[in-house]
Amino acid sequence: MKALLLTEYEKMEVTEVDEPVTGPDDVLIQVEACGICGSDIHGYDGSTGRRIPPLVMGHEAAGVVVKTGSNVNDLAEGTRVTFDSMVSCGNCEFCRRGSGNLCDNRMVLGVSCGEYRRHGAFAERISVPRRIVYQIPETLPFEHAALVEAVSVAVHAANVTPIQLGDTAVVVGTGMIGLLTLQAARAAGASQIIAVDVNSKRLEVAQQLGADHALNANEHSIADRVRELTGGRGADVALEVVGATSTIGTAIESVRKGGNVTLVGNISPTIELPLQSVVTREITLRGTCGCNGEYPECIDLMNRGVINVAPLITAEIQLKEGPEWFNRLHAGDADQMKVVVKPQT
Repeated sequence: MKALLLTEYEKMEVTEVDEPVTGPDDVLIQVEACGICGSDIHGYDGSTGRRIPPLVMGHEAAGVVVKTGSNVNDLAEGTRVTFDSMVSCGNCEFCRRGSGNLCDNRMVLGVSCGEYRRHGAFAERISVPRRIVYQIPETLPFEHAALVEAVSVAVHAANVTPIQLGDTAVVVGTGMIGLLTLQAARAAGASQIIAVDVNSKRLEVAQQLGADHALNANEHSIADRVRELTGGRGADVALEVVGATSTIGTAIESVRKGGNVTLVGNISPTIELPLQSVVTREITLRGTCGCNGEYPECIDLMNRGVINVAPLITAEIQLKEGPEWFNRLHAGDADQMKVVVKPQT
């Protein structure tokens, strides 16, 4: 079958690779759409160290069931599906406690980090365990369903944040995940959403997707402006979707006393923390990692239009265009939000 192969860092080729093996508990899926994630771009240049060539990357995908293993009897050929990006073991203590996203033995599709190699979905077909496969309705296009993985990150972040009906939520960072997070926060009950970024175009999209206020950090003192919009209190919650010292500081200073800050972004391995502000105002900080069983919820939210991904898809490309687009995205293209590869076209 054809696949987009990372042959060496900063070099991609469309080539023939072996058909994936379908074990007794697996599902073979014809990939109809697979999104290019920011982590794939970092894998392209080797900066993360978690995608060692040769490797087929890609973990945001949807498609059609081609065949199933001998132990799988509840998915017919032709069923429209998407699948989680993470394969948890199901046996470790975290899995048994219901925290599969923290699995000690987890493997991520499209990742090769020395400990394991798990080819991904920039290919005509992929085989994955049945337990991570979810059926999608006919009304959800494949290119939208490919973004369920990204939506699940946002929905999980909103789910672990104690958002109450009527709360004000600040979302710092309006990249792909930030724009999904502000929609997830609204769905969770926040009545006022304040989006923060330095990119005016992305802030415009944030307002299109439901942000009540879009604040450019180059033009405002964000904490002061948030207090103005909340009667002097500050926001109830903030979700930080960048992962840098300055943006995390903005999130912390934007919430009220006793407020909650959820850290979604992780672009920086370490940051400086305004400790005194956190301690003296009893701010709760929590991290969030991936998703943990939210796929059915995400599929429903997307299918009902509560979370809208259509404005985030800026290009749909063929597999053969992959090398050119990876070069383009790695070089930096501010006009692109989500590029979706369609291997069957």
